[in-house]
Amino acid sequence: MTRLLATADDRLPLPRVDGRIIDAIHQSGLVGRGGAGFPTAIKWRAVADRSRGNAVIVVNGAEGEPRSQKDRLLMTTRPHLILDGAFIAARVLKARRILLYIGERHESARQSMLRALGQRDEPERALVSFAAAPARYVAGAEMAAIHFLNEGIATPTTTPPYPFERGVDGVPTLVQNVETLARVALIARGTPADTALVTLAGAVRQPGVVEVPCGTTLGEALRLGGGATESPRAVLVGGYFGSWMEPRVAWPAALDRDLRLGCGVIGVLPASRCPVCETAGIMRYLASESSAQCGPCFFGLRALADASSRIAEHGSSADDLRRLQRWATEVRGRGACKHPDGAVMFLASALTVFANEFAQHEAHEAHEVQRSA
Repeated sequence: MTRLLATADDRLPLPRVDGRIIDAIHQSGLVGRGGAGFPTAIKWRAVADRSRGNAVIVVNGAEGEPRSQKDRLLMTTRPHLILDGAFIAARVLKARRILLYIGERHESARQSMLRALGQRDEPERALVSFAAAPARYVAGAEMAAIHFLNEGIATPTTTPPYPFERGVDGVPTLVQNVETLARVALIARGTPADTALVTLAGAVRQPGVVEVPCGTTLGEALRLGGGATESPRAVLVGGYFGSWMEPRVAWPAALDRDLRLGCGVIGVLPASRCPVCETAGIMRYLASESSAQCGPCFFGLRALADASSRIAEHGSSADDLRRLQRWATEVRGRGACKHPDGAVMFLASALTVFANEFAQHEAHEAHEVQRSA
């Protein structure tokens, strides 16, 4: 079953829509597909209640998650469907501007969206402008996008005012992932939002994006990619802000809201790779992507990454593992944004799933393994 990954992206007439489309979105159960999973209808109603004909729509194609490919694939293969969703949002929410916020490294996606826009009517084209999202992990966060578009710095925050209250240029703003808007276009034409886009990464025979019915198990999704190339040690579900799972737990798990699929990444870690080294490498990356606006993130994540690396490299002290476990708990909920929370959630899952390997590394008992880049 394919809804989004159809071979053709023919431009179709926009369906006639009004405020009732928000009810249809609610009934579909659609949630944001950028990672947070917030109910789409609630976001639309919040903007609709405040818009006075001057709202802004931000089409979020930043896709800063390193292993995710779905948004770029949609922008290059289904640009008209994304634009349809954006124009539907603009019509219903009475928006005067649409901003295509696309990752600065995603040039082919940007060119595809630009070509599709050139095929639209002049009144539609006049609404749209482009902005290049910085190549930072945090740049795709909703508040980071607003701060970048207003001030030129992609700083994520969690404090008011929120985009639906005062976003781009101080007006109510809807920030929506490209996949979410594509699904809105399908819903407006009567097509159910009953599939999920998943990026298969790591030790997979055919890595890439697959579309599967909601409720499909992770094991079934992996088989669409030809299966694993070798015996898996663990599965990373949801990307770098996701969680590690044991294969025996992951394969029967269904792709639904309870799984916390996040940005849709399923990463297979082979048994030949060291999970402690893999975890340390990702923690170093997440620490380097801090926006440096608060101590728990800038200093806390750096300390966690350093401790993880010492354990991975067998240069740790006897207290490093206990310190790592304690710090992971202390950092959570103390940051100026959700970046440290996502990082420590990832780390906590690693400390649980790879408990034996961490203990062996701390005791300097692990055999020589391939280190994570």
